[in-house]
Amino acid sequence: MFFFGASTSSHQVEGGNRNDWSEWELKTAGEKVLKAKGKRWPDHLANLRPSPMDEDNYVSGRASDHYNRYGEDFEIAKKLGHNAHRFSLEWSRIEPEEGRFNEKEIEHYRRVIAALRVRGLEPFVTLWHWTMPIWFVQKGGWENKENIKFFSRYADKVASELGSDINFWLTLNEPEVNSSMAYISGEWPPNKKSLFKYWCVINNLIKGHRSAYELIKTRFPKANVGIAKNNFFFQSAGGPINNLKKFFSDWWWNHYFLNNIKDHQDFIGLNYYFHREYGAEIQNPTSDLGWEICTDGIYPVLLDLKRYGKPIYITENGLADARDIYRESFIRKTLERVWKAIGEGVDVRGYFHWSLLDNFEWADGFWPRFGLVSIDYETLERNIRPSALAYKKLIEEWGKDTVGKK
Repeated sequence: MFFFGASTSSHQVEGGNRNDWSEWELKTAGEKVLKAKGKRWPDHLANLRPSPMDEDNYVSGRASDHYNRYGEDFEIAKKLGHNAHRFSLEWSRIEPEEGRFNEKEIEHYRRVIAALRVRGLEPFVTLWHWTMPIWFVQKGGWENKENIKFFSRYADKVASELGSDINFWLTLNEPEVNSSMAYISGEWPPNKKSLFKYWCVINNLIKGHRSAYELIKTRFPKANVGIAKNNFFFQSAGGPINNLKKFFSDWWWNHYFLNNIKDHQDFIGLNYYFHREYGAEIQNPTSDLGWEICTDGIYPVLLDLKRYGKPIYITENGLADARDIYRESFIRKTLERVWKAIGEGVDVRGYFHWSLLDNFEWADGFWPRFGLVSIDYETLERNIRPSALAYKKLIEEWGKDTVGKK
């Protein structure tokens, strides 16, 4: 079966979380407003509510209130023709204090999974989508290799409680993105610029994934376990320096992590957003976030992943587009490239658009609009965007044929 759906993450849509990110948001909101006021913003972005000029934009608060409205949101996904949904568990809810698991929150996620299943949506469950319990951070977070055991314990607990209803697990989301933003640019918590700490975190995450993989597979040997890996389409405009940059970027960013877990993954979850051509200017249109819109790039990225001999699920792919002027074409062209890759022997088995809902886009807050479904953050009203209906039509037109090929 080919899975069509969309993705969310707990901190970005649930609301009411208390973790390292929520604490950091409260401390830095004013600073982010000052930076925003120093930029020139197009009217369609400056007039959004909340806008980049509002402190509320940078504090997740109740977010999209998905924690309480997940049933309504999954009903929308079902009406849009989806047959799968990717979401994440919030570690800080499940283990708010070291060694104390909140059975009420585990039961909540049990209901979430049941709500998906009753609507015919296959759950793809992510264990860690960047946010961490405060107690874990106080012990050094992922910098401290001794803390891997805490993530392993959390993974084992969740698997023991929920695993009988889950076929697809993603242990980590984009480990290289979170690590580089936190320890290379220093823009995300814990805001440290340190190559040494970056190296330690990446390798501790590799060990954390391996441990979680083994624990889940011990309990449920038939479970499918992988990660969500952000890969770029790197190109060189020519010349030795640009060629070297491309070679190193492919080796480090695209393949270092995957090579180190190749014996501990049943599938690859691909998150594709970015194209970078060294020595050349951006040629394509850009999203509201200024990210280049390069739908062609997913094709070579998929071909590149063929080397691992694993099934591939595209676990995120989307763009910030508040006016919904690019999203329909973006989805159609992307899926055309996916079908082309499938025709050349790449074992792609699913596509999840990012995101089902407008959500809290980390340090940028609420103004970037990624959702197939728009959220009025004052009333929390949900409205289906035209691009979501176009995606539904593509699922109806192509879904049957694609499933038939599998």
